[in-house]
Order: sequence, then structure tokens, then C-alpha cells
Amino acid sequence: MSFIGNGRRGGVGLISVGYATIDEFSGTPTNIGAHLDEHIPGLAGLAEAIHAGGAKATVQLNHAGRYNASFFLGGKKPVAPSPIASRLTRETPEELSPEKIAATIRRFAEAAKRVRSAGFDLVEILAGTGYLISEFLSPLTNKRQDEYGGSLENRMRFGLEVISAIKDRVGNDFPILVRLNGNDFMEGGIGPDELLEFAVALEAAGVEALCINVGWHEAQVPQIVTKVPRGAFSYLARDIKQRVAVPVIASHRINDPAIARLLVEEGFCDMVALGRALIADPLFPEKARTGRDKEIVHCVACGQGCFDNLVKMKPVECLCNPRAGHENEVQPAKTAAPKKVMVVGGGVAGMSAAIAAAEQGHHVGLFETGLRLGGQLHLAGAPPGRGEFLVFAEDLACQVLLHGVEVHLNRPVDGRTLAAEKPDFLILATGGEPITPAIPGVQQEHVVQAWDVLAGKVATGRRVIVVGGGAVGIETALFLAEKGTLTGDEIKFLLVNGAVAPDKLYQLATKGSKEVTVVEMADTLGSNFGKSTRWGMLQDVGRYGVKTFLQAKVLEITKSGLRLDCGGAVKELPADSVVLAVGTRSTNPLQRMAEELGIDCRVVGDALTPGTVFEANHQGYNAGRDIE
Repeated sequence: MSFIGNGRRGGVGLISVGYATIDEFSGTPTNIGAHLDEHIPGLAGLAEAIHAGGAKATVQLNHAGRYNASFFLGGKKPVAPSPIASRLTRETPEELSPEKIAATIRRFAEAAKRVRSAGFDLVEILAGTGYLISEFLSPLTNKRQDEYGGSLENRMRFGLEVISAIKDRVGNDFPILVRLNGNDFMEGGIGPDELLEFAVALEAAGVEALCINVGWHEAQVPQIVTKVPRGAFSYLARDIKQRVAVPVIASHRINDPAIARLLVEEGFCDMVALGRALIADPLFPEKARTGRDKEIVHCVACGQGCFDNLVKMKPVECLCNPRAGHENEVQPAKTAAPKKVMVVGGGVAGMSAAIAAAEQGHHVGLFETGLRLGGQLHLAGAPPGRGEFLVFAEDLACQVLLHGVEVHLNRPVDGRTLAAEKPDFLILATGGEPITPAIPGVQQEHVVQAWDVLAGKVATGRRVIVVGGGAVGIETALFLAEKGTLTGDEIKFLLVNGAVAPDKLYQLATKGSKEVTVVEMADTLGSNFGKSTRWGMLQDVGRYGVKTFLQAKVLEITKSGLRLDCGGAVKELPADSVVLAVGTRSTNPLQRMAEELGIDCRVVGDALTPGTVFEANHQGYNAGRDIE
């Protein structure tokens, strides 16, 4: 039975939604429900909507196991194969009895029948990521002494019985797709060799396709963030594909058609799964199919609007796509009376405003002082592993041109420019500038701004102190700490040729030519990073040997370093260079001029209030969209 759609509209062949709960204790109130018959009409409406867009549809079923929290269960303990606490929730789950195991298996099957009854084309079972099925698989979380624990055969039993029960309930003509890990990345857990055996066993059990996931939520290996190279984990799909005959789907950090095509052509997989890439650009597949790769807005893997919002119990949004999460909001109709709109500033806020205004039918001119569009994205993309932000700058610039915006580079704007242009509406996205704090000695030559360091405008000495431990400070510190480390190509050459031992390679990859120290007044580092990104950045701070001083106030910058107040004790730190990363102030010299000229205007982005790329993109888009 085919389970690939005809790909109209956005071009996706199969859309999987969920996960959906199999009973009232398997998820949270934010999950889709599939554990009651009264959920069927809602599920049917969802299937109908997906089919109307030209895709096949599936629901992912899951039980969170010990990853659930008693907060969501009315005080009831979460359940698991064994009573081993989760590092995520800090709660110890209740061990499932054999009777409750049988009931859980039955509920998976009943939920799958509801999925079929609702009109979906297949059902997906989540058997990885640290949830219940993978908890049974892993010796880290399964310490049972009965037929569901011990040997690999026993630990696979629960997952395989779930598949068997579903087959018995829905029949052999309703495909089952299983999403499983290729590697858990958990010390003491289940590794790729045993997961390969599980994949083979799933095929023998009658599963029609396998989608290869990676890692648990507790794993210390970054899996979804920007610094993970595109397609980095696809080798796991290839290893499984070499062992099974059913279709294999690769996933994780696939956000560009080029890497997707390569994976299929080189036999890593039969299909690719896109998640956040479709939130960033729902037309991704259709653009790829019709040769419009350059028009795709790529996911930057920041996690700010998707994963971070979920942690905050907020609807999913997107840094790159300001429409995501707001699809049901009433959008203004395209104007019947186009206005002359002038946008000043070619950063994120300005480009987004120009695009939105052009979509509404206005005549838009974008004025940028510099020689390229992108603004601070070029700084955000400078540190190692942050290159997707440079891609985002290119993507927005492409959208500006596609929407017919008239771009004026190297065009400073002043009052005379405004008077000459006479726009009907003005959007000011003039950005911000780095703050220079009032610290004695701050004007010395060896004191530089983080922005200038990231832009490559200044050099720094061997011993560097970064003042400010927010996002910019941490990124700048890591940017400097990696100076003099081996590149990926160098590591591969030395490893393949046996020139350097692996432990020495690690040292050469993490020990650079600079000694970097971060000084922060607060008691934490990187507080303005998103939750999904922060832990990995702080992990790198340790790996690359960046020293930190928290709750420390800079008293004076001297010729040889700086003096700190650390809880009442004065310390002197030597430094050849001092880098300032203490914040941004708005730059908005044109608003008063516009008001004096009677020009209707709106201020967005850092020019209004210093903020994040996410905020700048959304503010700009809303400003351009709302022009009447």
C-alpha cells in the first residue's frame, strides 16, 4: 500500500501529527488525544485538512513514560519499566506491573484503531527519544527481572508486542511507521548495534517503514541546535537501511534540498523527514521540486519559537517565519490603494517589514547605509556553529528581491532624504549600537567592542577578557576560544591518515591559541539564550577552557588587564585585550525628523527596544503587514 501523497500545495508527501496520547496518563494536556472515541471527530477533521492539501496523513502515537510529570497527571506518578528517576523531571516513576504493561499495549492498539477510523492513511509509533518504548529497550532504564527485562530479546518485547497488537486490531492493510533511535547517546544505555537489531525485529514484525531519530532528551550530545552540521546523524539511517528491506527515512537537521537529495542519491535513506524546516518554510518541498531552491527560507535551528515555546507552554512559533503559529489570525486584505512605503535599515526588522508591506501591495523602497543587507545577522553568524544565521540573511535578502522591493544600498538617510522621498509611510529599523560602559580606563586602545571582534574589524591578543556573560559575550568568548583549533577538514585528514591519536585530536580541536575569560555581574551565564541552546553553549564554555567570573563587577580597566570586585574581594586579572559585550542601545535619529515633516512612521527592532532576532523579525513583519 502506498503511503506517499501527490504533493500539491506545499509539496509534502506525508504529514505526521502528534504525538497523540494512548491514555489519559501518557501525555500532557497540550498533546493531541487518541485515547477516547470522542477524539475521533477531531482527528477526522485533521486528516481531512491534510488530505485537502494533497498529502497523506498519519498520527504519531506515544506514551511519555518517565518523561511525564506528576504535575500533568493530577499528582499521580508517571510510569516506566523500572523506578529510575528522570534527569528531566527529577521524579522517580512507578514500575509498571505485568497487568499494566498488557493494558498499555492494548491502549496503543485501540488508539491506532481510532487513527484508522478517523481516516488517516497509516499510524506512526514513537519508539525512541527516551519515551516508554525506548525506556523498555534501554538497560539504563529497564532493570526488570521478568520477561520484559534483562536480555535484548526481552527488552524488545514490549515494543514488538505493541506492533503485534496494532496489527491484530487494524489489520495488515493499514501501514505502521516506527520512529526509532539510531543511537540514544546515553552512557549505559542502548547503542547503535542493539538498535540495529531492534530495527530488524520491527521489520520482521510487519512494520512498513522506519524513521530514524537520534538521542534522548537527557543526552548530552547536541541534536537539534544550530551547531549540529546539516545531516550529521544520517549515517545512522544508512546503517539501518543496509540491514532492512522496508523504506528508511532519515531525519534531524535536514533543512536544505541539496542535503536531502544527496542522502537519497547516495543510499543513506529512501526518504527524508522535515520538521522545523517546514515551520520555517511550508513551501519547502514544492520550491525544491520546481527548481526554486534559492527561494527557500531555511530553518536556523535556533529552537526559540518551537522547542523553547513548548517549554513555556506556548504555541509553536518560528524565528524565521513570523506567520507560523498565527495562521488563524485575521490577515489584512491586500490594499486597493497602494502607498509609497520607505523602510530605513536593512537588518532583520527592516527586511521583514519591507517584505510584508510589499505582500500587501504597497510600493516599497528599502534604504541601507551599508553595502549589504542583513545587519546584525552577520555578527550572529560569525561564531563557530552559527553559520545558519548568515544563510538567513541571504534568505531574507532573496525574499526582498522576489517581492519587488526597491533596494538602495550605501544610502544613508537624513532629514533631507526623508523630505525628498516624501513617503506615505515610514518604517524605521535603524537598529542599535553597542554600549560602552562608564568604567575607568574604558577608552584605552586594547579595549574593543564584541561587535567589532565578530565582524573581524579588530584583532585581540593572546589573553582576552570578555566583559559581559550574556548571549553576545558567550558567543564572542567561544569565537575567540576556537581561534587556533583544528578545523573539521584538518581533523579528518589527521584521523584518516593515523597521524594523530584520537585523544590528542580532541585536545587540538578544543585548545586554541588564546586564553579567554568571561566576567559577568549576574550569577548566571547566558541567561538570554533559549533553553534548548543554553546548555550546549555552556557545555562549550567548559570544553574550550573559557574561564568565568560570576557576580563580579569591573572596577577599572588597566593597561595590563582589569580589576574586579568579587563579593567584596578585589582581584586583578591580566589581559592583552578587553572585549565589551554589555548590551545594546537603540539608534533612532530619524523619528523626530519624520514627525516634524508630518510623515506617518513606525519604529521596529532594536531601534525601538534592543531585543532578539526573533523579536526583530516579528515586529518588522507586523509593521509592514499592518500598513493600511
